[in-house]
Amino acid sequence: MHILLIEDDLDLGRALQATLKVEHFTSEWIRRAADAPHAVDAARVDCVLLDLNLPDGSGFDLLRRWRRGDVRVPVIVITARSAIDDRLAGLDGGADDFVIKPFDTAELVARVRAVVRRSARQASECWSLGALEIEPGRREARLNGAALALSPREFQLLVELARDAGAVVAKDLLSQRLEPLGDPVDFAAIEVHVSNLRKKIGTERVRTVRGVGYLLEP
Repeated sequence: MHILLIEDDLDLGRALQATLKVEHFTSEWIRRAADAPHAVDAARVDCVLLDLNLPDGSGFDLLRRWRRGDVRVPVIVITARSAIDDRLAGLDGGADDFVIKPFDTAELVARVRAVVRRSARQASECWSLGALEIEPGRREARLNGAALALSPREFQLLVELARDAGAVVAKDLLSQRLEPLGDPVDFAAIEVHVSNLRKKIGTERVRTVRGVGYLLEP
């Protein structure tokens, strides 16, 4: 999971990046509104943590711009503003959640998992796709109740396919999501990982759509 963090406080930014790394999240940290992307790429970012009080602008303005541009990536507002009007403005402006500083980092991580889970249309931390169960937070997967011995890359691939179970996930999208901070994963490498994953969860569960990508049967 890749997080875009927009926060100007140095101590908080460092602490959040350290926490996200422990939780096996990758993250990209930006401290100014001017450095924020004009539109957030859903192919790379799973969730945005957005401070409202930035040194050169308002997080509200970024949020409104993204939503007007049809950016659907989950956004959690993190701010010291505790007034109900500010919270309502954030939620009405398109925020998926609102966290007041100071906050417990464990709670924030739980909220990140919750908004990403909702965006993946899953009702609980355990994603159920027939006999296949995936728990992204615990990095575990089971088939018919038996634990699957997946490599880190195989597990990551399974999660990315499960986000859009029943829909085709393009190879170029997978190549970016599997390595959000580095060079996209080579298509040939993806094919190898898919082949290995099929051996463990069943060939029929991952379908190749020639020239496009892969589909995880729901």
